[in-house]
Amino acid sequence: MIIQNKRIFASILFVLISFVCVAQAPPPPAVTPPGTPIDGGILIGICVGLFYGAKKLLKNNF
Repeated sequence: MIIQNKRIFASILFVLISFVCVAQAPPPPAVTPPGTPIDGGILIGICVGLFYGAKKLLKNNF
């Protein structure tokens, strides 16, 4: 390989290794305390999903 190709190859390896090193950082600790109650949005989402599923079933049967 010529010197220019070696420099490009070394630069690419340096950048990739630095990305891998940054990715090794531990995740931040969870900020929500354990036992957090389920929000009302989840219950609304379940109700909407059930209504949509029932509507599709009734539409397909007729």
